[in-house]
Amino acid sequence: MSTYEIIAPKNLEATINLPASKSISNRALIVHALCGGQLPNNLSDCDDTHAVVNALKDMPETINIGAAGTAMRFLTAYLSVTPGDHTITGSERMCHRPIGVLVDALRMLGASINYEGKEGFPPLHISGHSLLGGKLEIPGNVSSQFISALLLIGPVTKQGLTLHLTGEIVSRPYIDLTIHVMHGFGASVEWASTDTIEVKPKPYEDSRYLIENDWSASSYWYEMASLYPSGSVNVVLNGLEDSSRQGDSVVKYIFSLLGIKTSFKEVHSGKPTSVTLSRHLDHVATLTYDFINCPDLAQTIIATCCALDIPFHFTGLASLRIKETDRLEAMRKELGKLGFVINVANDSEMTWDGTKCEATMEAINTYEDHRMAMAFAPLAIKFPGLRINNTEVVSKSYPSYWDDLRLAGFTIKSE
Repeated sequence: MSTYEIIAPKNLEATINLPASKSISNRALIVHALCGGQLPNNLSDCDDTHAVVNALKDMPETINIGAAGTAMRFLTAYLSVTPGDHTITGSERMCHRPIGVLVDALRMLGASINYEGKEGFPPLHISGHSLLGGKLEIPGNVSSQFISALLLIGPVTKQGLTLHLTGEIVSRPYIDLTIHVMHGFGASVEWASTDTIEVKPKPYEDSRYLIENDWSASSYWYEMASLYPSGSVNVVLNGLEDSSRQGDSVVKYIFSLLGIKTSFKEVHSGKPTSVTLSRHLDHVATLTYDFINCPDLAQTIIATCCALDIPFHFTGLASLRIKETDRLEAMRKELGKLGFVINVANDSEMTWDGTKCEATMEAINTYEDHRMAMAFAPLAIKFPGLRINNTEVVSKSYPSYWDDLRLAGFTIKSE
């Protein structure tokens, strides 16, 4: 368990090759497994994707995906339509993350799934076989990964799948991303209405699919850029697409409110593109934002606003309670070490009115959560001597994060 002290450079100048999108990688891997052919190009090198790759390659009787939530949801659906008997489990935290909504939906399609421990939670024993498919109704406010898992297996069911989402639909961009990846492999899937998705029983086609780089990972560079003064930032991020279907590509609009200009340039004819970040815009005095469609950006924006002394009111954060850790409580507690008095309300809102307390500058705990480490590291720009515990957690989504910080001129001392 490593602890790093992070010392920021005076200026921020770097060209960074961001990691490939784990969200796209994991979707494309499931589709590839269902149709065969060549592996997608530019696969993510993170823990979550390794968990999927290893499971699909070896298909052991017991599959342990560790802390990879996407792998748990997507593989549960995949194993349900794949002949064989398997048990899928994960870390202690993973076995406390609910999966009952997905299991119930798969059972309605004819899947054979049994709980091996507490009802509604992993581990699961799955006896895979072909599924009939049909019509399903599922709440729209559940994890989008449940919905995506069902969509991904839709084309290989006998009747296809009609998925009706009830109530508020959260994280719609992630559902759209799934549909976009499925289209890349020839699937016939469309929104039939604002709340219904239809998937026809049309087999996937082999495709030389190229994974784009990760907009979620870019958010930490946006955060860094926003914490430097005007004229001292020149960051180039390679492999990002302006027309990306990744929900977190909205980061460029949010950070335009926080003083960052985003400029796109084609590297070659067509794509991928490079993005240049510059710091020369004024930022808003206060910020109100609903993160219902991009919850993975919340920690980054919360940390940034505190460092810039921008009071905020953020909503749509309910899913943060059941991520790798309770991210709302973790952010409240760790920002308190830096002198910020954060309020959490209704299990889905976070506010800061500018109130501060004495900073203890204790080392920041990461709670086995990669985004805690990556969202807090840029704060070393404003808080010299910042230390972060258990820094290895970044391997879940951005294994080269600390190397990239060093490339940008940060000094990282291991304790």
